Amino acid sequence: MARGGWVRPLCWSAVLLDGFDLVVLGTITPVLLSDKVWGYSPATAAAVSTAGLVGMMLGALTIGTVTDLIGRRRALLVAVTGFSFFTLLCAFATSAGTFGVLRFLAGLGLGGCLPTAITLVTEYSPKGRNGGPTTLVMTGYHVGAVLTALLGILVIPSLGWRAMFVIGAAPALVLVPLMLKYLPESPSFSREAASQGIEPVKSLLRPEFRRPTLAFWVTSFMGLLLVYGLNTWLPQIMREAGYPLGAALSLLLVLNLGAIAGLLLAGRIADKVALRPVSIGWFAGATITLALLSIRLPSVILYVVVLLAGVFVFAAQVLVYAYVGRMYPAANRATSLGWTAGVGRLGAIAGPILGGALLSAGLAFPWGFYAFALVGGLAAISVSVVERRAAVAVRSD
Repeated sequence: MARGGWVRPLCWSAVLLDGFDLVVLGTITPVLLSDKVWGYSPATAAAVSTAGLVGMMLGALTIGTVTDLIGRRRALLVAVTGFSFFTLLCAFATSAGTFGVLRFLAGLGLGGCLPTAITLVTEYSPKGRNGGPTTLVMTGYHVGAVLTALLGILVIPSLGWRAMFVIGAAPALVLVPLMLKYLPESPSFSREAASQGIEPVKSLLRPEFRRPTLAFWVTSFMGLLLVYGLNTWLPQIMREAGYPLGAALSLLLVLNLGAIAGLLLAGRIADKVALRPVSIGWFAGATITLALLSIRLPSVILYVVVLLAGVFVFAAQVLVYAYVGRMYPAANRATSLGWTAGVGRLGAIAGPILGGALLSAGLAFPWGFYAFALVGGLAAISVSVVERRAAVAVRSD
């Protein structure tokens, strides 16, 4: 296999780690609460979760920018190694405070994985492939989430919650050596690195980029609010609606299976149609399906609507990343992806907070779905603000 042929599988594997992190706290938190490990409480769980998300936000903002200065290959190696090392240390945490700090440090590395991986995949994709390569790589995110949920069921009863973090760190033993040997540097970075006066962060707000930059930030905030809000609270909201626990948990699995199907479908369509209308359409689809969930539906129809919600909600956010990758030139592409993902992480924090507030107020059903549908609608509007003109990146790379 040519070195360029290693880019997608290696980047897919790095993104899979993000999927692990999305679900791992959800699998171990019930154990920490029931066993009162370190005096763990719901407030402690929220603080630890927030610490990890803040780390991911800062990691995306920082490593995304560093990637445009030191190269994609080196930055992705640092991100994967750092995340895996601190994830392993989580297995040996001795207090809730230490656990939170380690989750924050792991988040720094993890936050840098996604924008760097997408940048590499974009720069090794054939011209005219607008979304397919990005959405394909991002299936790793949801495969990681599903695998981690299944591992939690199998591993925690026999080996305990700490084993989950050992398992989460273990892929680095194979992935990092493979990346060292086979992962190439982007030729786009090599060309642009020779230019002088590069100011990646400042360049995002130059006149020609200001409008799309701000529009992408708003859209990413809304998109990740939906992703994390639904993954955190969908089962409990459905319980509030009167559905049994088993059905509520299975709906979460259906949601993520829909996400994988949606990514593959959205990528194929985006390769044939411009990213702007597809992104708008996907957020509009998310709005409609989330609004439908505010109605008590027959069982079969409910599962179909949740599947469709997964198809639209998660792929819509990934289409934003693909759109960003095609809008900016190589000199600030990783920076733009890092800042889009980093600002989006604020939405990842806000989503669980919004759902929790509605649950505490006794308004989770149907108002939770009204709120999420509104967020989807606002995302459709914000991404429509991005210019119709051909992206600078497509012309220059």
